[in-house]
Amino acid sequence: MLRLILAALALATAACDAQASGSADGHRAKLLSGLPALTGRVVDRADLLSVEGEARLTAKLAALEARRTDQLVVVTLPSLEGRTIEQVGLGLGRGWGIGQKDKDNGVLLIVAPNERHVRIEVGYGLERTIEDHEASRMIAEVLIPAFEVGAYERGILAGADTIIAELDRSPLVKAKR
Repeated sequence: MLRLILAALALATAACDAQASGSADGHRAKLLSGLPALTGRVVDRADLLSVEGEARLTAKLAALEARRTDQLVVVTLPSLEGRTIEQVGLGLGRGWGIGQKDKDNGVLLIVAPNERHVRIEVGYGLERTIEDHEASRMIAEVLIPAFEVGAYERGILAGADTIIAELDRSPLVKAKR
């Protein structure tokens, strides 16, 4: 009788695990609905970067990840498609899985020039490193002044450099237990 109960529990657990996995996949697909695929460390859908600028930025982001394991992804979008930039940031961050799962050490720099929005989305593991007020300061002092004169590439590169410098000043994020 005990074996029968244990077997039933094992089957029920397997069914729940399969359902949860399918549910997570469905949730991820919903988050990413209408948003671009993650194609690299730089996803320049708004075509704001030159080939050379994108290559330089990609190299900086790869070096950051190699040095610290933190992941910074830069994404530009021609349109937010009726969503808020916060919704897009959460959708991309969670849907793409930026940062290492056990550290949640991802950062997104999102630029939507047509709607005149920019956001720095920070994973939970880095929230003490780049707090909301610090992200706002970076945007106001580094990104916006360049964007106001149409220098998107300069602003994006300087913004990424500022984020990287802030990450480099902080201790490494430890894995969650």
